[in-house]
Amino acid sequence: MGNHVTNPEQQVIYLKERLNMFLEVLDSIEPESTKVEDIDRLIEMMDDLEQKMDQFKKTKE
Repeated sequence: MGNHVTNPEQQVIYLKERLNMFLEVLDSIEPESTKVEDIDRLIEMMDDLEQKMDQFKKTKE
C-alpha cells in the first residue's frame, strides 16, 4: 500500500480496506486478555485512518 492513491474511487476502496482491517483486529481481541498496548494500537489505527481521510479530502479540493 505504498503507492499514492489519487483516484477518488481508489481512495474509497483503500479506506474501505483499511476499515475492514481495523474491524478484523477489533473482532479478534479478547476483552479478558487485552492490554493497554492493544488499545493504543487500535487508537493509532483509527488516527492513521483519519489522517488518510483528511489527506484524500485535501487532494479532492
